Amino acid sequence: MTDIHPTAIIDPAARIGANVRIGAFCTIGPNVVLDDGVVLHSHVVVAGHTTVGARTEIFPFASIGHAPQDLKFKGEESTLEIGTDNIIRENVTMNPGTEGGGMVTRVGNHCAFLAGSHVGHDSKVGDYVVFSNNVMLAGHCTVEDYVIFGGGAALQQFGRVGKHAFIGGMSGVENDVIPFGLVIGNRAHMVGLNLVGMKRRGFTRQQISALREAYDVIFAPEGALRDRVAKAADLYGDNPEVMMIVNFIQDEASRGLVVPKQGQAA
Repeated sequence: MTDIHPTAIIDPAARIGANVRIGAFCTIGPNVVLDDGVVLHSHVVVAGHTTVGARTEIFPFASIGHAPQDLKFKGEESTLEIGTDNIIRENVTMNPGTEGGGMVTRVGNHCAFLAGSHVGHDSKVGDYVVFSNNVMLAGHCTVEDYVIFGGGAALQQFGRVGKHAFIGGMSGVENDVIPFGLVIGNRAHMVGLNLVGMKRRGFTRQQISALREAYDVIFAPEGALRDRVAKAADLYGDNPEVMMIVNFIQDEASRGLVVPKQGQAA
């Protein structure tokens, strides 16, 4: 049964699903869709052309779908798409896309965005992603599945973070982070692989061993990166986890990679 507090302001054109709960002083715009089972605690604002997926829970003072923080934005009818079963905590901001970035910002399923975190315009966030408090995701970024950001971390515009990576707290990330990568620092550098995360997600000892060996090949101190990546592909072409890293590096990107400091191993 849908439960709407009498102080909530909901535009008649908004589409509200079944069993939605909307708390006191929430404001819902005319182009908003709240799917079944969405929960908005008090003082939540959902604006713009925004869809919130089923069973997503949004906490007080979150600002979802307001105009992007891009001075080139001219009011185009861009969208924000939020998936299912997400947790969006206090003071989180998420912005829709822009004409210069594909017109859509997209958030996957089963993610957690802790207090004060931000998803910038035209960014794409995968499934099972965790933003700790005050994480800052700039515009046009791509964050793949199972990535965890520590508190206060920031990813620069157009940055990419591969699956299962871990970004340490307070890290300033200027370049792309490979799948399974573990990075820390300001400016961030690679310190190995996210071994704890892989173990928690059930990767076998053999899978982890192969990834560590490939990491040493890719980030060896001698030779060009493209040659080292090609060597890893030759050695581990039948290994899907290693090829996830190889393909990530070989994909077209707008910036370089976060790399280890000299002499660091996985």
